[in-house]
Amino acid sequence: MDIATIIGIVGCAAAVVYGIVSGDQGFAALGNFWDMSSFLITICGSLMCMMTMSGSIGDFVNSLKSFLLTTKTLESNEADTIHKIIDLANVARKEGLLQLEEAAADIDDDFLKKGIMLIVDGTDQELVSSILETELECIEQRHGKVIGFWDNLAAMGPAWGMIGTLIGLINMLKLLDDPSSIGPNMAVALVTTMYGSLLANWIATPIATKLRARNKQEIMMKEVICEGILSIQAGENPRVIEEKLKSFLAPKDRNDVLNNGSPEQGGEA
Repeated sequence: MDIATIIGIVGCAAAVVYGIVSGDQGFAALGNFWDMSSFLITICGSLMCMMTMSGSIGDFVNSLKSFLLTTKTLESNEADTIHKIIDLANVARKEGLLQLEEAAADIDDDFLKKGIMLIVDGTDQELVSSILETELECIEQRHGKVIGFWDNLAAMGPAWGMIGTLIGLINMLKLLDDPSSIGPNMAVALVTTMYGSLLANWIATPIATKLRARNKQEIMMKEVICEGILSIQAGENPRVIEEKLKSFLAPKDRNDVLNNGSPEQGGEA
């Protein structure tokens, strides 16, 4: 589980609650910030708008479920992936490309296994590159669709909050001859704006940003795999492949590859 996401969401909520209860009213002030009409206008209105924008109800539900992805730790280790590719390069160099089929049986990464099986089957290098690049583009498109959902929800929240505010102000202006109604109606108008701002800045924008970072990390790992597979197929020296793949990593992370080198490499670049 990604503890940072949980702590961040809970911490934001705690900060807001503390700001509310720190006044003279204490916890009794929480009641001032709950209004069912404002909730329905802002939250339900935003979600219904997003459902309209989605291709289907299934797409809408799946996009909401993507929130759970931000609570899970992304299991990817660049150094381990590079070591695995180097091991495969050593097998191909010593025993031939056909022997990679047996080695591929122990590979958990479907993308890497697919690439290895393509070169085992004798697929032309340009075609292998085209197939893998097409899959990368499709992955980015799927991820972009989900990220776009949260970006749009971040825009819808304040917009529907403003709609609720306008409704509250209209009701207030209709009852200006009753001074006792001005305060409650103004409070409802402002609470609606707050709900929209919270939806955007507490939930939607952080999730979109996190998913965008996850997408960037995953695509980078798959680009490493693509480069490694094409290098293996081209018959490049495993040491050259390692140096090439290490260029994808930040300088501080390259030591992981050096310090945990495969037996064939002896832990040296």
